[in-house]
Amino acid sequence: MFYILTIGLSFFVSPEFLGVAFDSGGVTTGPITVPFILAMGIGLAAVRGDKDSHGDSFGFVAVCSIGPILAVMLLGIFYKPQGAVQERVPMPEVENLTEVLREFAIALPNTFRTVLIAIVPIAVFFAVFQIISKRFRKRQIAKICVGITYTLLGLVLFLTGVEVGFIPAGTLLGKELAASPYKWMLIPVGLLVGYFIVAAEPAVHVLNEQVEEISGGAISRKAMNVCLAAGVSVSVALSMVRVLTGISIFWFLVPGYALALFLTFKVPKIFTGIAFDSGGVASGPMTSTFLLPFIIGACEASGGNVMTDAFGAVAMVAMIPLIAIQMMGYSYKNKMEKQDEEPEREIVDILPFEQVELFALAENHGNDDPRR
Repeated sequence: MFYILTIGLSFFVSPEFLGVAFDSGGVTTGPITVPFILAMGIGLAAVRGDKDSHGDSFGFVAVCSIGPILAVMLLGIFYKPQGAVQERVPMPEVENLTEVLREFAIALPNTFRTVLIAIVPIAVFFAVFQIISKRFRKRQIAKICVGITYTLLGLVLFLTGVEVGFIPAGTLLGKELAASPYKWMLIPVGLLVGYFIVAAEPAVHVLNEQVEEISGGAISRKAMNVCLAAGVSVSVALSMVRVLTGISIFWFLVPGYALALFLTFKVPKIFTGIAFDSGGVASGPMTSTFLLPFIIGACEASGGNVMTDAFGAVAMVAMIPLIAIQMMGYSYKNKMEKQDEEPEREIVDILPFEQVELFALAENHGNDDPRR
């Protein structure tokens, strides 16, 4: 329902705001949001404990990513900025390791303050909950405190590296490739970068672990990784096509989301929740901090409009995995249906060789039922 509302509202938004609006849904589901909301959804579904609880464990991240999209679209409808000027990403002038460390030292305090503002409300909420309910023991409280400390330090280091190194590096690479005579290389490079960038997304590992655990191993981490990597790879390549040709994002998002919504009626419920969560998870901090500057740099160098041609890349990364994961679910459903239709086979046809030998040994000793 919300995706239909989003697509309908997008026709009233100016093209300059459209890409930014769709990107905002992906960038807000980052390394803090995803683990926290995933765990909350699984916990709430576990309390219910009915037959549909597993299917309802996922989908929270998808719902949370819709809110920012609608909010920015409303901003684009009612707010008409004038005289906007594009600010280019500055390239750090460094010649040795000392100057590199100095750049990091300058950025570190501001990043620490930003991350602290994000972490403190969660820590305070936990403290108030513990004071009221007294649900956790001392050992559990110690583990949670250590986890919050690790999260704080890890995010400070990561985001400092992003500000000082990742964003300038991505912009520079995009500019150099687009300015060369072989600008068509942006498409295969996009395929390659998109495939491997999933492995570096921290939230992807959290989602894959939760999926494997909830599904009892029926949906493995490896299958999820391959599917997400393929989806992100295709989406980055399509984003590069947009940069080179200037095709409107409408030609990708409208049929893409239409197909994703159609597939929701064809796949098991749990795959729908996982698929829509994976869109927000795949468009995490690595995508926002490296891939988006890379595409913006390429767009600037090729003379395109950054607002209409570059922004929307995160939205593409968030959309294609919806289709990829649901296609995996559709394949899984067909495989299970075929297994149900097949006649019952002899047990030796589906057992490992060692177990077949044991059953043969049991038969030789006069056991009438080899299964025993």
